[in-house]
Amino acid sequence: MTASRSLPIFSGATPSQVEEDLAVLVEFQREGVSLAELTAMITDRLLPHLVRYDRPQFQSMFNAFPPAEARLGAQVALEFNQGVTNWQVSPGGATLEELCCRALCRLFELGPDADATFMYSGTYGNQQALYLALHRHAERHGFDLAQKGIAGFAAPNMLAVLAAKDAHFSVRHALRLLGLGEESLVTLPTDERHRLDVEKSRSIIQELAATRDIVALVATAGTTSTGAVDPIEPLAEICAETGIWLHVDAAYGYAYKLVPAWAHLFSGDKRADSISWDPHKQLGVPIPNSILFVRNRADFHRMALHSHYFNRKEDEVPNPGLKSVPSTRPMSALPLVTLLRGQGLEQVIDGLKAPLIAVRSLAEYLGTLPDVELCHEPETGIICFRIVPAGADEQTLDELQHSLYDIALSSGQRAISVTRIGGKSVLRLVSVSPLITFADLRETIEVLRDQCRRIPNNGTISTL
Repeated sequence: MTASRSLPIFSGATPSQVEEDLAVLVEFQREGVSLAELTAMITDRLLPHLVRYDRPQFQSMFNAFPPAEARLGAQVALEFNQGVTNWQVSPGGATLEELCCRALCRLFELGPDADATFMYSGTYGNQQALYLALHRHAERHGFDLAQKGIAGFAAPNMLAVLAAKDAHFSVRHALRLLGLGEESLVTLPTDERHRLDVEKSRSIIQELAATRDIVALVATAGTTSTGAVDPIEPLAEICAETGIWLHVDAAYGYAYKLVPAWAHLFSGDKRADSISWDPHKQLGVPIPNSILFVRNRADFHRMALHSHYFNRKEDEVPNPGLKSVPSTRPMSALPLVTLLRGQGLEQVIDGLKAPLIAVRSLAEYLGTLPDVELCHEPETGIICFRIVPAGADEQTLDELQHSLYDIALSSGQRAISVTRIGGKSVLRLVSVSPLITFADLRETIEVLRDQCRRIPNNGTISTL
């Protein structure tokens, strides 16, 4: 499927309209329908409401359309429907996953003892990373977390996990599911570049150590709101000094380590205890396609569960299911393998670099506009700004950004997003796909500026 500027991103229908269209698909009856009729129903009722990630006007989230090479791998995986948890159910699938994980560790230069496992999403990767951290922490307290749970700690309510205030909400999900609760989360301050503030964090950790039992620190390599990359190297140094597990949530940003001019942002990554990454973002590998790296492959032993018929302790064959929770997993490695092998690293890197350059160019352009406020210096492929007509107060500006976002969403022609930075509502563009150029981003800015100019004339905002 190729990009087209003549088609809407999606129908623009309201939730009630979408529900009305889709209702016929879930009218389960005793008698089925023909494949031709079923195909027509899907085409007419569902497809218009799916979002076209392959259009350059999709500038709101981290989704990308799969390239032909990735689709090849996905088609084979679908055709054979392999569960690749272990050797018995798929010798080829299990072996390919293990080989791919080792190759990725080499590609990202994570060291000879590193390993990885495929996950269903970055959220689950972050969750497992914090479980591994908690398990190691329990061992230092003299018990097996898998056997006793958090009740093994003398004072579970004193356990603490540290993360910047801009960390992804999946960290909170992980704390809920691990039984630690959100009260165990201690948020750390960020600097003027929206990165975790190292020196302030160091002081907080030193003070906190007297009253709390610190399990892990979560750094972010590519925050959701601004794309900022926390300074991993000095954070790794702090964690090494204090014995704290360092997890890097790099679900969005880690692909950019492969781009030479951006690789320095991820310095120190090989010192992290764990790193999560989502190839389904920039690379467009079909979902699910997420990966959890560990610096020491022995850390995965804490996940292992054996049975008499499946993943037996005496097995000497590849069993990826011993490294993470799912007892059934798809052959997610194959679409990633076919993408990297088919395109080659040079093409992959060029595709990663293009949207970064587009965002950098847009930042320079926004600096020349009197009615647009650039809200941060972009490090990766995310840029936040506000449309600021002369004379508008802060409340009006907040309402204006949300109005522009709402109209864009309802139009179906252009996808942007909204977030908050420094207590202000701001508009946010995400450049993930290599299809998105500076011209595409600039066009969005001009459309938004034009809409803003119309407000005083008629009191409403027209469709984008």
